[in-house]
Amino acid sequence: MDKLQAMTVFVEIAEKGSLTAAANSLGKSLPAVVRMLAALEENLQVRLFNRTTRSIALTEEGRIYLERCNKILTEIEESELELSQSQVEPHGTMTLSTPIRFGELHVAPSVTRFLKQYPRVKVNLLLHDRIDNLLDEGIDMAVRIAHLEDSSLIAKHVGEIRQVTVASPTLLAKLGSVPQHPHQLTDLPCVRSTSISSSPFWHFNEDSKRLDVPVKGSFICNQIKATVDACIAGLGYGVFFNYQVMAWVRSGELKIVLSDFEPEALPLSLVYPHTRLMAMRVRTLIDWLSDDLKQVLADLD
Repeated sequence: MDKLQAMTVFVEIAEKGSLTAAANSLGKSLPAVVRMLAALEENLQVRLFNRTTRSIALTEEGRIYLERCNKILTEIEESELELSQSQVEPHGTMTLSTPIRFGELHVAPSVTRFLKQYPRVKVNLLLHDRIDNLLDEGIDMAVRIAHLEDSSLIAKHVGEIRQVTVASPTLLAKLGSVPQHPHQLTDLPCVRSTSISSSPFWHFNEDSKRLDVPVKGSFICNQIKATVDACIAGLGYGVFFNYQVMAWVRSGELKIVLSDFEPEALPLSLVYPHTRLMAMRVRTLIDWLSDDLKQVLADLD
């Protein structure tokens, strides 16, 4: 008995709900399909379907076996596709979305290098800070900095993004001290970016518990770069993702404070609708970005 062929027949019967329909779909005779199912059940020593003259339904063992068969057949199909594509240069157009500032600093340069390596590929790069519906909007993959909700999307975890509190040396010198606890920020000038959060509360972590601190200040902006510039100018304390300010921390124009109270880091992931029959260009870009962004995160620490 050809086990893979028998599994394919079994899956087709389960999906079509009929021996006759499965036979027609597979281009086989009904007796051949019946014999193959009988041989499979004999080999497994279990009944996969409860059959009557009018209906056919999976048994409990059949439902379990169907799940395993689908997984095995999909993996075989993907392996064959990958092998066939390995001899072909990636080509075609794909759409990728990413948060604005992270995209500007890290994703766009990575994609540029990718396109120089694979000139037959075209990438439509969308920079915005909203959550896309990949399926509805025709987006092949997205870079997400967030805890992902349960969905049909596949996520490839790349690393973690810290949230840091910073201030300019000028402001720290003017105030005469460095805050030792987040609650002190309530009485200190702060700058806020609504692209991170529209809430007037900043979130910290104390003894593994979330701590919400109300903040105020004279500058609120919907763009990260302008908010960072205001923070560098000494207008107030700011809360940002580490990649948004690390260049100025390294140059000494900003200093990280309250590091012992940082909230839980957010996962950086590459998300896409599915893996089955994924185009080679998408698979190649996922691997490329994963390697590049892992190095980016390593350099931020």
